[in-house]
Amino acid sequence: METILSSKSKTVIISPERPTVLIGERINPTGKKRLAAALMEGNLEPVRTEAVAQVEAGADVLDVNVGATGVDEVELLPAAVRLVMETVDVPLCIDSANPEALRAALTVYKEMAPHGKPLINSVNGEEARLERVLPLVAEYGAAVIGLTMDDDGIPATARKRLAIAHKIVARAESVGIPRQDIVIDCLALAVGADSQAGRVALDAIRMVQEELGVNLTLGVSNVSFGLPERELINLAFLAMTIQQGVNCPIVDVAKVRPTVLAADLLLGRDEYAMRYIKAYRKRLAAAARC
Repeated sequence: METILSSKSKTVIISPERPTVLIGERINPTGKKRLAAALMEGNLEPVRTEAVAQVEAGADVLDVNVGATGVDEVELLPAAVRLVMETVDVPLCIDSANPEALRAALTVYKEMAPHGKPLINSVNGEEARLERVLPLVAEYGAAVIGLTMDDDGIPATARKRLAIAHKIVARAESVGIPRQDIVIDCLALAVGADSQAGRVALDAIRMVQEELGVNLTLGVSNVSFGLPERELINLAFLAMTIQQGVNCPIVDVAKVRPTVLAADLLLGRDEYAMRYIKAYRKRLAAAARC
């Protein structure tokens, strides 16, 4: 099962047989007061800076989200997409809950990369969301992330999240979206609030991979919310999710890439440890320059 994303001149292939694809999460104002304030002022320079930094850190795809209070996403999201595509050449994950903002951003993406293929973040099992977003995915020939939540919220059990994944895949296929263009997110909730949240997410990931065969993403850092030493928890959980089937996590790439390379090595996705060794030497060289 290969999900193929592309920018103007770069193609990224997400597949269980290939190394983990890293989607950079940092162009998102959630929890970032300075970025949110800049976006409210229409200042996109921090977006440019984050785009460059994440690609230099090893991001394969960049998530672009401008959803902050007081921001007109229909105007600002396409502007951010244009800026990022002018700055770096990697496929984008266009992230908004506003279908009109998605359409505006997709129009810019196709203008900048006529043969390109972005990832849309996201659709879920809610009827209104399925009806408004899936036609956009089909119209623009994009791929889409499907969140395992519906009109009743996020299920507490892995089996119910699997059922929503089945629903999303079936509805997408019914409007002509091939299964390989659907990436499922089984959703990680905070283990500080529910000690079983990590286990449920891991079980759902495994079940979706086994039954549907689709590629899987996850916003890993949610699992550690409210706890001390969050990075330690995030890295441990990330390695577990990769083993269970997540192959394109949404992460802070600079912080997690060494762990991902180690996980890929141990799962047989790095012949002769070449990627791991190359990254290690690059870190040594960078440290020596400092």
